This record gives sequence, C-alpha cells and structure tokens, in this order.
Amino acid sequence: MRILIVKTSSLGDLFHALPTARLLKRAFDAEIDWVVNTEYVGLVECFSDVDTVIPFPRRGFRSNAGDFKSKLRRETYDLVVDLQGLMKSAVLCRMAKRSKGAKILGPSFQREGARFLYSAVVGKKNKNRHAVEENLDVLTWLGKPAAPIEFPIEFPAVDFPCLEKKPAVVFAPCSRHAAKNWPWKRFVELGERLKCQIILVGAPDDLETCEKIENALPEGAATNLCGETSLLELGGILQRADLVVTVDSGPMHMASAAGTPCLALFGPTDPTRVGPYGDQHRVMRASTAKTYSKQDLESIKMVETIDVVQTAREMLNNETLGL
Repeated sequence: MRILIVKTSSLGDLFHALPTARLLKRAFDAEIDWVVNTEYVGLVECFSDVDTVIPFPRRGFRSNAGDFKSKLRRETYDLVVDLQGLMKSAVLCRMAKRSKGAKILGPSFQREGARFLYSAVVGKKNKNRHAVEENLDVLTWLGKPAAPIEFPIEFPAVDFPCLEKKPAVVFAPCSRHAAKNWPWKRFVELGERLKCQIILVGAPDDLETCEKIENALPEGAATNLCGETSLLELGGILQRADLVVTVDSGPMHMASAAGTPCLALFGPTDPTRVGPYGDQHRVMRASTAKTYSKQDLESIKMVETIDVVQTAREMLNNETLGL
C-alpha cells in the first residue's frame, strides 16, 4: 500500500503530523510519501518513516508546476491524507494519481471550502485538544489504533564543543510574535542562577536578542549559535542538549519531537493545543494569561524567573548535577 500525506507547513505543524505518519505506516505496512514546502524538504527527510519527500514550490509555483506535477504523479496512491486542511492542500491531493477507489481524507480543522474536494472529513472539530491528537482522527476513522504516540526522527549528528560541557542547556528565547517572547533579561537571570553551559539558538532575525543575553552573562557562560546553523544542525543541537528552555516556537517543537526535555514558557497561546507533547516536558504559564492576541504583551511577563529557575533545576536533577 502507498499513502500520500500532504502537510506543507509550518515548522511546528510538521512535527504534529509525524505520529500520524508512523501509525499509518505500521497499520497498513505502507510506503509513505509526503508533500512539503521546498524549504522543509531536508527536515522531512529526517522523518524515519517517510520514504519519499515531494517538494512543493510554494514560491514560483507557476514556473515549476510541470515539474511538481510530474513528481507528484510518479506513484499511484491507495490513500491520500490532507493534514493541512486548506483549499491549496486539497487541490494538491486531487492532483495526485490514485488507485481505483482510493479516498482523499481531510482533517476536522479544514477550511476555505477544502471539504468539497475530499472523499470524507475525519473527526469532529474540537480545539480543546492538542494538534497531535487532531491529526490522529485519521487513524480512528480508518478503524486503526491511534497509539502509541511516537516521533520517529533522527537529526544529523553535530559536533559543537559547547555540547561537550555538561549540563548543556539550550535557550531558544525568540518566536515570530513579540507577545510570546519572555523578556531577554530574565533569560540572563536564569542563566546566572543555573550555572550551566548555555547555548543560544534562533533565526538570524533573533541575533540582537541573543547577543544581549550572551553579553550580559559572565564571560564564557554562553555560546551564541543564533543564525549560525542550518535547520538540520539546529535539530542536531537540540537533540543532544540536556534541557531546552524555550518560548512557544519552532525550536520547541523540534526539541520536543527529538525527545529532549523542554521547559516551555507560554504567554497568550494555549499549551493544551500547541505545547510540547509528552510527559517529560514542563509548561509554565500564568493562570491569568489571556486568549491569544498579538497585542497581549503582558501574559508572558507573568512567568516569574524564580519559578523557572526552580523548575529547570528540578528537570536537570539538581542533586546529581550539584546545582
């Protein structure tokens, strides 16, 4: 059996779909192909259960449509699963070559009229659960077990000297929205009290914040790799870390999927839906935090440094590490 998954973006959402891919592969002893935006091809190639990655040229699609269609129709699919839920992704599902009777299944969170292009919409819309569990509706609809939840991923090995100093704690202090960013000075306070090897990561746009944290910490306490790594190298760093202290961001989802304990600091977003998935992680969020709004800059500030220090020490096993 050959199954096509269409999940083109975004970074965190790709990891949310990974357990579904694993369970589909196991349930049907299937070959799994995955359509994803070109910039994430290398990432999805790290997903152990994916056999073929098909790049979707989101930018410049018109000039590359013929090549994309040729790659998409190279195989014949017995099942097509849209885990994006948009009209664009539903159209991509329709473009795929399918065996006789092959169904196209769409998610409960579909919108933009995508449902009209599916054979069926699986599950009922329920936003009071994690995004990982929403994707698993496919298994339930097919009458297959929706467990165990696993994230089969293996990032390439990396060799950064800072990772040899133990414990190695990664700080991912930035997200795409200011409302989700814990004040940088509190990351400094956290680094000073933990007395660990701190590794700062982020995108090039995050460099100013990471430099402020690095410069405010004692000399040699932090290694700033912000903007210095590829996406896969970042995954390798997160995979080797002892702990990741992070805001609601792409690196949080990467570290969570890699199995590295995450201490996630949340403000106006809902960790029930988009927090790190698994019992090894901890989420800190003020009980008075509001529903998500880009204008809510206060909720994240309600997460107190002393509470984060205590929780980080507990997660690092302070007795063993002498913290």
